[in-house]
Amino acid sequence: MATSARVLAEEPILLTGVNAGIATLTLNRPGQYNALSEDMLIALQEALDDIAGDDTIRVVVIAANGKAFCAGHDLKEMRSSEDRAFHQALFDRCGAMMQTINNLPQPVIAKVQGIATAAGCQLVAQCDLAVAAETARFAVSGINVGLFCSTPAVPLSRNMQRKQAMQMLLTGDFIDADTAKQFGLVNEVVSPEVLDAAVSSMAEKIAAKSALAVNLGKKMFYQQANMDLSAAYEFAGERMTCNMDSEDAREGIDAFIEKRKPAWKGR
Repeated sequence: MATSARVLAEEPILLTGVNAGIATLTLNRPGQYNALSEDMLIALQEALDDIAGDDTIRVVVIAANGKAFCAGHDLKEMRSSEDRAFHQALFDRCGAMMQTINNLPQPVIAKVQGIATAAGCQLVAQCDLAVAAETARFAVSGINVGLFCSTPAVPLSRNMQRKQAMQMLLTGDFIDADTAKQFGLVNEVVSPEVLDAAVSSMAEKIAAKSALAVNLGKKMFYQQANMDLSAAYEFAGERMTCNMDSEDAREGIDAFIEKRKPAWKGR
């Protein structure tokens, strides 16, 4: 896996690192509020593609440097061209990157230390899990500049109650971290001083589980969500049978019975 990604003004715009099976991707455009420029989207896509094929990585954390987590798309870059095809390509690239997070075998945790707006809020919603500092704030504020946040609406409407999502989308108002938790946008809210520890604890717990079960479970979870109840149970039963027939499930159950730590084998 690459140690850095695309470079802007001699500074890496995305920092990457792996420790004990946990990969951390850190947005590194603090002076631009970590906006999702075309280069940032490319860098994230390349890093996620690398991670998808790396069996040694068990969990991914998306973090950011500076006061903001991510302010969404780079508005100056968007206004640099009137070409419809340019704008379509930019939104397509962003949508593909977001879907890569969803399709990634490994769970992805958003570590939110500051504001997350528009496509930055979308990024939080698209991650499988999210931990926010008490000081973090969230908004889908495109409506304030005449641009309804249609693409952020996709994961927001799949994480939150529809009326709560529509309120954010139609008003552009900020919500605080506690409200984001109530709405279902984030899992945990902690003080800024313990944000690193809280994310590490969550990531380490997941990394200690069977990678095969985690990867199978993540894929199953999202697939069944769009099925009716009968089809979902049929699909989930088939997936559980497949999981039960795996070496990891046999090892895990034996270890539980024998009161010992399991030695996972597969992915």
